[in-house]
Amino acid sequence: MDYRTLKDTGTARLVVKKSVFIGYASPASTEGKAKLFIEKIKAHHSDANHNAYAYIINDGRNFAVRYDDDGEPKGSAGKPVLKVIQNRGLSNVVVVVTRYFGGIKLGYGGLAKAYGDAASLAIENAGVVEVYETERFEVAFPYSLFHAVKETVENAGGKVLREEYNQLVKFTVEVRKDEAEKLMALLTEKTRGRARLKPLFMQEV
Repeated sequence: MDYRTLKDTGTARLVVKKSVFIGYASPASTEGKAKLFIEKIKAHHSDANHNAYAYIINDGRNFAVRYDDDGEPKGSAGKPVLKVIQNRGLSNVVVVVTRYFGGIKLGYGGLAKAYGDAASLAIENAGVVEVYETERFEVAFPYSLFHAVKETVENAGGKVLREEYNQLVKFTVEVRKDEAEKLMALLTEKTRGRARLKPLFMQEV
C-alpha cells in the first residue's frame, strides 16, 4: 500500500503566553512502537504539566487512531494534534506535544491552536516522505542497447539495482508497482522486442 509518513524524528519549541510547548513527531510502523515513543517522551518530560499525543497507524492489516489530552480540557490538546496528522494525509505517525504551564490560561481556542502549531512544526522538522509498493524485474539485452535501456528505466522513475555483464547485459530493475507494467511494455517497444523481461518480486521501500 502507498502512504505518506515522516522521514525522521522532528522536534519544535513554541512559547505562547509564557507556556512552553515542545512538539515531537516520529514515524511508527506499529501501534507498539507509537506507544513506546510516547512513554519515552513522557519519561523525559516527567516534570511537565501535560504530554498530549496522537497517532495514526495503518500497515494494511492493522488500523489504529488514538489521541489523549493528558489532563487538558477535553478535545483541546490531543485532538488538534490528531487533526494536523489527518490534514497532512499521514499514516504510521506519532506526535507528542509537551506543555510546561506558564501561569497564564490560554482558553480552549488558544490551547487547541498552540498544540496544533507545535505538532505542525515538529512534523515539518521531521520531513514527509512517500512510501510505496515496488515491483522488481530482470531485463536482459545486448550491449548495444545499454544506453537505451538505462535511459528508459531512469526516465520512467525506475532504479537499476544490479548490473551483470556476460553474453548479455542483465539489469535488476525496481519501479513503483503501479508503473511496472507500463515500464516493461516501454522497454519491449524501445528495444523492438530484443530485451527479455522476467518479473522477480515486490516489496515496500
